[in-house]
Amino acid sequence: MATALAWLVVAVGLFARPAGAQPADALNPQDVRAAISSGVAYLKSQQRGNGSWPEMPGFQGGIPALCTLALLNSGVEPDDPAVAKALDYLRGIKPDRTYCVSLKIMVLAAATPGRDLAAIQACVDQLESTQHPGPGIDAGGWSYPGPGADPSNAQFATLALHEAQRVGAQVSIETWRAANGYWRRNQNADGSWSYSGSQGPSGSMTCAGIAALVMTGEALNQGDARVEGDQVRCCVTHEDDERIANALSWMGRNFSVTRNPSSDAASRGWLYYYLYALERVGRLTAQRFIGDHDWYREGTEFIVNRQDPLSHYWTGGRSEQNPHVGTSLALLFLSKGRRPVLMAKLDYGDGWNQHRSDAAHLTAVAERAWRLDLTWQQLDPEGATVEDLLQAPVIYVSGSNVARLTQHAKKLRDYVDRGGFIFAEACCGGQGPFRRSLEQLVEAMFPEPEYRLRQLRPAHPVWRMERAVRPDSPYLGKLWAVEYGCRTCVVYCDEDLSCYWELNRPMAAVSYPAAVRARVKDAEDLGLNVLAYATGRKPQGKEQVFVDASAESLADPEAERGVIRIAKLEHGGGCNDAPGALANLTRAAGQGDLKLRISTESPLISLADESLFTYHIAFIHGRHDFRLTAKERDHLRDYLQRGGSLLGDSICASPAFTKGFRRELKAALPGAAIERIPPDDPIFTDAYGGYDVRTVQARNPQPVAADQPLAARFRETRPVLEGVKIDGRWAVIFSPYDLSCALEKHEAVECRGYSRADAARLGLNVLLYSLNY
Repeated sequence: MATALAWLVVAVGLFARPAGAQPADALNPQDVRAAISSGVAYLKSQQRGNGSWPEMPGFQGGIPALCTLALLNSGVEPDDPAVAKALDYLRGIKPDRTYCVSLKIMVLAAATPGRDLAAIQACVDQLESTQHPGPGIDAGGWSYPGPGADPSNAQFATLALHEAQRVGAQVSIETWRAANGYWRRNQNADGSWSYSGSQGPSGSMTCAGIAALVMTGEALNQGDARVEGDQVRCCVTHEDDERIANALSWMGRNFSVTRNPSSDAASRGWLYYYLYALERVGRLTAQRFIGDHDWYREGTEFIVNRQDPLSHYWTGGRSEQNPHVGTSLALLFLSKGRRPVLMAKLDYGDGWNQHRSDAAHLTAVAERAWRLDLTWQQLDPEGATVEDLLQAPVIYVSGSNVARLTQHAKKLRDYVDRGGFIFAEACCGGQGPFRRSLEQLVEAMFPEPEYRLRQLRPAHPVWRMERAVRPDSPYLGKLWAVEYGCRTCVVYCDEDLSCYWELNRPMAAVSYPAAVRARVKDAEDLGLNVLAYATGRKPQGKEQVFVDASAESLADPEAERGVIRIAKLEHGGGCNDAPGALANLTRAAGQGDLKLRISTESPLISLADESLFTYHIAFIHGRHDFRLTAKERDHLRDYLQRGGSLLGDSICASPAFTKGFRRELKAALPGAAIERIPPDDPIFTDAYGGYDVRTVQARNPQPVAADQPLAARFRETRPVLEGVKIDGRWAVIFSPYDLSCALEKHEAVECRGYSRADAARLGLNVLLYSLNY
């Protein structure tokens, strides 16, 4: 059932596009991870005893550095024996070729930047010394080295300097300015780049140019917020770089993942080299789509299917005929491109992007805090499906004027129902018009009047989820939220956050006055807290969107014979306080290996309603004590004695609901024993086609000091389920610990319960058990 489990984890988190939008041979997450794992094993098997791989003549350190970079980005740790040997080898050589020096920088910056900062700086100095001094069109570029310059060497040098500066190396502003000029001068009129004047444009060189303009622009740009003396100026007027937009348009028109787009035969041979550059463009520009193409999905499907089935390497044309080169480049696309998306910034029109680096800088904060490689995206809600939105656990909305989003209310409600989170902030003094438009969006998303923006309570986890917000923070009292089921699903800040995220550039922030640094830290802490609350610090890799698209929900499930139908029981103890829990469980049951014919419609049904008897199984959960009427108790007893099944859980392990449930069950079934289901019962095994859950991950809140971040500890334990047997079967199965919040994709640190995956496994096992009786 390992394959089914992967589908299950996806099903309770991210859901697929409709089948018509996915190819028939769509991959699942296991395929991607297996391809990466077997590619890593191949590279390790080819390593020499001294830590190197066979060198390319005249390019000492090039292939060993490329292989090591691929291993590191594929998740192999620096202290892994193979990587440790490779690092020792690379530290001991002094490459003199631009490619080799650049790759050495990238390896050391990815592996051990603290230990090797001096070596990184020496390599930076070497690259700066070989940059073409000009004059002429080649000024600011790089060659092997030698006369002239070419965009291939130049892109590796630019990428290496970017990575070096990120870890603390010093790169001259003149170097960045000259490099930016090189790429601008060499761009073609149609937005593309060519390797040389005698060749036509190519996808690989155009991707190199886009990424280089982003990196050099980031180094040169003062940003959309400025520190002037002791004052901060937010929302500085800016102009977008049309050169990047034109290049992306060229890529959209000429997009391919099966070839390097070019009219030149020599360029077309560099396929994996191009795909590695394509990944960089998608990540650095925060684009989910290039043109109409989901670049990571399409590229991953192509690359995984091209892997050698026996030796697990990749080969292409030109130098990629060397499987060490082809495999490394393929792994770099798969691994770097799959970085989890932390947030998607919503492009709703005018005013959506007044601080263009805010999301990038906040993502970098989370990367450092959580020690994860993360990315973010820009997303146009107009053409996006719910599944597109769900690739990001957080939708970020910023603005100062009216944000016209009400036309997307249903889509955003579906996103929230499936576990998504909306984080909004008013920038540039936009508390009035922006707030009103956000309130209108909330009203359109939630017709139910109980779901409205209300001031966030002082005890809410957001105030100290990751870092304790200081008592005199300017953001205290400025957060508003929508509480929905187990969780907060919308957080809105009335005070500018994006301005200070924009300012949070590592190389610049150290020079700010103390008061400005403190304000930047306040904004950083609050933003990180919100992201930690929304994601549980566990955003999922992009390959998780590769799910089985054949398991579409039934268009008219009530009209289909043999469809499993589950009723959600109405009562006064919070019967719909986790509204997405049951829907996510039924979606999981309809996907993967299980593919049960199950309706995802689960209406609230009164126990007094005669239609209860048409449902195969009933579901009950809540947070508060409740009482049933005599008629409701009679119907519950009749329903169970006629063969119906009841699955229940106590939301957030609520003692009040557990007490009420046990009392009402005893009243409905006088003399029946509510007992713990034995740990060795078949319901905890795969006996009925489910999962082995005899050991699960249980979440326990941990006591912390008032000024410390909230924490929960997971431990392996036996699951605790209670039940009532009728005629030899478990007619009632109840968890006194939380299942529902986990099924809603929210593992609340303050709730005792099960991990998301184990909550779904337990629920599906109960469902499968009930089908066998």
